[in-house]
Amino acid sequence: MALPALTLSLQFARFDGVTEHRAALPRAFVARCLRRALDGDAELTVRIVDAEEGQALNRDYRGRDYATNVLTFDYAQEPLVMADLVLCAPVVAAEAKQMKKPLAEHYAHLLVHGALHAQGWDHETSEADAEAMEARETEVLAALGQPDPYARSRRPRKPG
Repeated sequence: MALPALTLSLQFARFDGVTEHRAALPRAFVARCLRRALDGDAELTVRIVDAEEGQALNRDYRGRDYATNVLTFDYAQEPLVMADLVLCAPVVAAEAKQMKKPLAEHYAHLLVHGALHAQGWDHETSEADAEAMEARETEVLAALGQPDPYARSRRPRKPG
């Protein structure tokens, strides 16, 4: 099965620590993650930003005054997926550290997550939609050789 065609613009804002994020996000890695998550051809911009820019975008476009890990601005789904994915480097790094996972692994998850949003997937509409999106993310990440990011939350809890 041929993967979808992808036109990719990968951008890094200027911020302290950007070198670590550039190292975790080689262009080929980003393209591979996105192409696996896409069901059709796409033109995507991926921008890695600092907390200030991430917070401003989240506040101005979603009405939420904090920096979040990934924002997806989807412009078209047919005949071509067109979207901007904005990843907030300090948030992604803090989450990766908290989850004790490599930065690149967490970026892979968020790139897939953002690409699914660009195609209309939404985890905030219902529990069923959230479960479907998580299952698709897990499937795509497995194809990339990445672990299931939701494995911890699905483990049965011990009584007591």
